[in-house]
Amino acid sequence: MMNAVVGTSYTSEDEDILGADEDYTALEDALRREVANIESTHPGYDEYRYHVDELGHNPYELASYLTAKLRHYTRENVQGELRSLFEVQYRLTLTEEVETRYRTETRTGTSTSTDPETGETTTEEYEYEVEVAYEYYILHVRLENRTLPAVVASRLDTEQKKLYDVLLELKGNKPYLWDGIYSGNDGGNDPGSDYTVPGEALSDPAFVALITEAEKYLGFPYVWGGSSPGTSFDCSGFVCWVYTHSGVHNLPRTTANGILSQCARVSKADARPGDLIFFQGTYNTSGASHVGIYVGDGMMIHCGDPIKYASINTSYWQQHYLTFGRFN
Repeated sequence: MMNAVVGTSYTSEDEDILGADEDYTALEDALRREVANIESTHPGYDEYRYHVDELGHNPYELASYLTAKLRHYTRENVQGELRSLFEVQYRLTLTEEVETRYRTETRTGTSTSTDPETGETTTEEYEYEVEVAYEYYILHVRLENRTLPAVVASRLDTEQKKLYDVLLELKGNKPYLWDGIYSGNDGGNDPGSDYTVPGEALSDPAFVALITEAEKYLGFPYVWGGSSPGTSFDCSGFVCWVYTHSGVHNLPRTTANGILSQCARVSKADARPGDLIFFQGTYNTSGASHVGIYVGDGMMIHCGDPIKYASINTSYWQQHYLTFGRFN
């Protein structure tokens, strides 16, 4: 039994495990700042268009990967592996596009006339409009997060992958390292896929479109940074995908707090199916940290682990409740 515990545990010192994760987070923070400063470092464009995936990772996924691959590591000797992994997980591309556009310009002209009786010549000014072509410069900023689970699968052999799966499931027998971080599992006794939305909610065609799209992904696993069926989803990736692909509201990929910034806040008493419900403090970040789609009757569909229906009235979700929101 002791051998089994040791074999499924993180073997590095806690300070090295935490330090390596801090260094990986520092790489993400630097990339986040780079994206935020694009308009300063690349001035002169008429428009900047962003398609930016969320930056972030599950620290247990990183620690499990490093342990499975290296067995034992220190903060100092793992820097090369961190950089290599980071460069595969994230890709920032800048693409310039030049459009020919037209604008209306007002110009001044003159006309001359001669009085037939006096022979006096007069000149008058007048204004007229012309369409003028000009070049409109657009910088497309795309940040792709392939997500750690997708990346590590290609960097581990079969035995390492088995060890990675076990380490991740058991959190390396060190769940205290990042105590309280939300990784998609609130520990609730939820109905999962076995829930039927109340019939009265289905009288709204927009909500029907929304829930039809959302239910396609019931059972998909929680993947930190995931934003499509190909990678699976995290909470905000799921909501952005469902709203956009249902046709209810175009919602480019952003964070839970980014979604909240686009919503009008709604009281609990006024919440209705199709609204969003936001939570805070489910992991260490400011503002909204988790989001689900409210379906009425005290229930939501959200990217837990897996994507499922869940009651919003459990002690966990009530403790972290922030607000309801609705797109204008």
